[in-house]
Order: sequence, then C-alpha cells, then structure tokens
Amino acid sequence: MPVYEYLCNDCGPFTDMRPMAECDEPRDCPTCDVEAPRVILTAPAFFCMPSDKRKAHATNERSSHAPKTSAEYRASHGAGCGCCSGKKPSRLIKQSKSGAKSFPTARPWMISH
Repeated sequence: MPVYEYLCNDCGPFTDMRPMAECDEPRDCPTCDVEAPRVILTAPAFFCMPSDKRKAHATNERSSHAPKTSAEYRASHGAGCGCCSGKKPSRLIKQSKSGAKSFPTARPWMISH
C-alpha cells in the first residue's frame, strides 16, 4: 500500500498507509482526531531508487495495468533479435541515400566488390 501525506491544521503533517482506492479521502489526525486533508509535501521517493529497481517497478506497473499488445512487442523487438527465438540475429544492413547497401558487421576491412 502507498504512503500518503496529510496536514492537520493543529498538529502539522503526518503520513499514513492506505489503499489506493481511498487516496483522496481525508484521514483523522492520530494526535487530535480531527479530520485532515491529503496534501503533497515531498517528492515521491520513487526517483531516488537505483535505475534497475525503477525499471523493474515500471515493468511491473505496465504489466499489471496495461500489458503490451503483440504489435507493441514486435515494434520493440526487430526481426531475428535473438531474445525471442533460437535463431541467430540477422546481419545489420545499412542503406545510403543512393540505395547502396553496406554490411558493417560482416567484414569491416572490405570496401566492396
């Protein structure tokens, strides 16, 4: 459950863990029991995480709420990418404006025949 911040007019700010469905509802102050509204006082701690954990959280959020469609998945993986099939990845082919093809990974020391 996420931690939300609340601001009591008499006692000051406090935090509480609540379900996301109740995020906008006010909370009773733990000191004086007066209803306090939710406020945003500090930046989320999400940005202070290491990049690998931040990427894992983003992947988990995407997969639980909006998984990739097959078209989105194919767009992120080129043909013969090697991670989706047992095939060897295809050679890279670069094409110039004039239409000439070059194969930079095949034999970099060769110019052409």
